[in-house]
Amino acid sequence: MSILAVACLCAFAAACQMANGPISESAFTPSNNPVTVETVTRNDRLAEIARAQHPRILATYGGEYSDPKLERMVAKIVGNLTTASGDPDQTYRITILNSPNINAFALPGGYLYVTRGLLALANDSAELATVIAHEMGHVTANHGIQRQKKEAEEQLASRVVGEVLGGGGSVAQASLVRGKLRLAQFSRNQELQADEIGIRTTAKAGYDAYSAARFLQAMAAYSDLRSVSGAHDTSLDFLASHPNAPQRIDLARRHAREYGPEGTGRRDRDSFLEGVDGLLFGDKPEEGYVRGNTFQHPGLGISFSVPEGFVIDNSATAVTAAGPGDVAIRFDGVALRRNIKLTDYLQSGWVGGLDGNSVRAVTINGNEAATARARSDGWQFAVTVVRADDRVYRLLTAAPASSSALEPTAQLVGNSFHLLSAAERRALKPLRVRVVTVRPGQNVASLAAQMKGVGRAQELFRLINALPPGGGVSAGDRVKIVTDR
Repeated sequence: MSILAVACLCAFAAACQMANGPISESAFTPSNNPVTVETVTRNDRLAEIARAQHPRILATYGGEYSDPKLERMVAKIVGNLTTASGDPDQTYRITILNSPNINAFALPGGYLYVTRGLLALANDSAELATVIAHEMGHVTANHGIQRQKKEAEEQLASRVVGEVLGGGGSVAQASLVRGKLRLAQFSRNQELQADEIGIRTTAKAGYDAYSAARFLQAMAAYSDLRSVSGAHDTSLDFLASHPNAPQRIDLARRHAREYGPEGTGRRDRDSFLEGVDGLLFGDKPEEGYVRGNTFQHPGLGISFSVPEGFVIDNSATAVTAAGPGDVAIRFDGVALRRNIKLTDYLQSGWVGGLDGNSVRAVTINGNEAATARARSDGWQFAVTVVRADDRVYRLLTAAPASSSALEPTAQLVGNSFHLLSAAERRALKPLRVRVVTVRPGQNVASLAAQMKGVGRAQELFRLINALPPGGGVSAGDRVKIVTDR
């Protein structure tokens, strides 16, 4: 039973997988806004279904990420791959999604999607090409759409999109999509077959065929890093519901050897780095920023912190944090009329298992507030609400009934809540990927020290630059760092 559900405050996980799709160089026609899908294959009901759902996909994944130089770089790779694919006449439209998750997928009708999170993780054009070519592989192998089963597929596509996206555009529907459902799933054998086709297409397009194995390794390392850091919902990412990573990596290398030794194809790293320089990394400004163990939201003008050892997860619907001993924290905000007392609000029924005798009116850093305690089904809860203008911010701390960590955790979190000054709000900047040239005397440690707003900086630096353990950098190398400058 979810500890947050007990208190009638649902925490949202995240997920989403693949469906199918790729573009021919002649078929790809840049527009004023290249990442906006404007037209699709004509006279195709599946394509019409996909086109109708495209706006909802955008709403679910944070909308389009618009950066002309990035779009041109991605479009060039897609065009190169399509001329080498098994079906160069297939028309595709690509959208870069404004999501930090590591993912790529496609919908019937040639709608191809890649997240900015995946672009930040990739290290060269060849690695991005292998992800896109994998998607093309599903289409080339006819995994998702069998022409002789048009009616059945149409029903399937409608059901998949309907289940995942639902009928409404509300936040609740968006969180449902980011939950346990998937756009589509392919079988294990189909995934491996798409890998093989994708590697062949990548090699035929002149890219390094070993890029598939490299990027699979990078995604596995990223998954491990997230697991260590506490972000354990791997269903968000490309590897979720896919074959065992070590097996895929081994098979990818074996397939690549069919096209020559390592170093045979081009990586086109400089062009890729030019495209991703300045790419938004992590949270979007409108969702606030996680900086270590502190959450700050420049738009709302609020800040709070969690204890050391907790990991904050920021989503569009709520901010949650997980810590040792199954202790969890949830933060959100609601509109509340100023004539309603906060003590009355706590007792209005939205907190399950509330101890009415525990409700107290308090002041936190000059702000009107109230606190209470609750118990239910083996869990104990500390609830703090703080008023700021016409909004009330809610901080819920949950712990097992036997835990002694509830009180100190709730007090630290509640007492840390404060309103940001104008200067503090102006100083908050989003994180971005920046490409820098290594200077003489610099090393991994000194470059990682330039990273801002991220945990485990040296590990992340190695990961986003494909540096193996013990590997170093040389003067003149171009590398990616994450900073707010």
